[in-house]
Amino acid sequence: MAEANDNEQQGLTYSKKVWIAAGILALVVVVLLLFKTLLSLFLLVFAGILIAIFFHAFAGLLRRYLHLPHTASVVVSVLFNILLLVAFFWFVGNRLSQQITQLSDTLPATIENAKDKLNQSTIGRKVLDYLNASGSNEKTRQVVKSFFSSSFGVVSDLYIVLLLAMFFTAGPSTYKRGIVHLLPPKAKDKGDELLKKLGTILKKWLKGQIIGIVFIAVLTAIGLLIVGMPLVLTLALLAGLLNFIPNFGPIIALVPAVLIAFLQGPNTAIIIICMYTGIQIIQSAVEQPLIQKKMVNIPPALTIMGQVAMGALGGFWGVLLATPIVAVIMTIVNDLYVKPQPYHKYEMQDKKDKK
Repeated sequence: MAEANDNEQQGLTYSKKVWIAAGILALVVVVLLLFKTLLSLFLLVFAGILIAIFFHAFAGLLRRYLHLPHTASVVVSVLFNILLLVAFFWFVGNRLSQQITQLSDTLPATIENAKDKLNQSTIGRKVLDYLNASGSNEKTRQVVKSFFSSSFGVVSDLYIVLLLAMFFTAGPSTYKRGIVHLLPPKAKDKGDELLKKLGTILKKWLKGQIIGIVFIAVLTAIGLLIVGMPLVLTLALLAGLLNFIPNFGPIIALVPAVLIAFLQGPNTAIIIICMYTGIQIIQSAVEQPLIQKKMVNIPPALTIMGQVAMGALGGFWGVLLATPIVAVIMTIVNDLYVKPQPYHKYEMQDKKDKK
């Protein structure tokens, strides 16, 4: 009788474990599906947070040098940056629009010109035959289409980001307190401290990116003027803005410049490739160390993995925001998981390697 009761209890225990495991698995699946569904919205919210951080960082400069009150400095920061953007497009927008139109009209002819150049050599013909046989053009179009697709459309996405940025700029403490209130009582102080640290890290990252954008745009414009390339303003602005995307941005910016240079001859295209490569080397040797002082130091391999993963999940917004998201995740993992662990011999070795 006792053995029968033991067997029955063991059967109930095993059945309970199965149901617990199934419940955990179902919860994980639901969380992953929600994450995939809400990722696009999360990226737009994160973009709005970055813009709000930029406005508050600029307001901090106004308070420091002009001694303005907090509210006044925030209002002036928002209005000044909006007016600066409007003034830029007012004075440069017409010329920029003409150059963009010219670029869009030139690129198809440039691609055909590049195909004609490839057809003149045996290796080039083999490359074109391989591309045509593999259907890579269609695959490329599909990849580009999916990459630049957005949640609600480009205009709607920008509207949502700007609207969220205004709300976050107007009352950041409201949303910060809301997040802290959701935490358990014992974790509130740690959560408040972590949110402040994340804000500081993102502010430093933005400073570094702005320095990099201006640095690359100016050097590219000077180089293009020396070479005698057309569409200098558009190509330089494109190179600077795409520098916001580490690793892949400079390569994307190089493509239209090289295609346009092919119209002037292969030698010009080679010069442009060397020039863009040289600018990246100068940035890595001179400007990049300054940026590293302004932002969290992220391992390059981790940055690339984050960009690939976020690009596959979130498309354009995922690639654009992958680096700051990786910085946020690194900080959270470091503060909540790595630091509470006991001191390990590998940390001593890491410090020796850094020295």
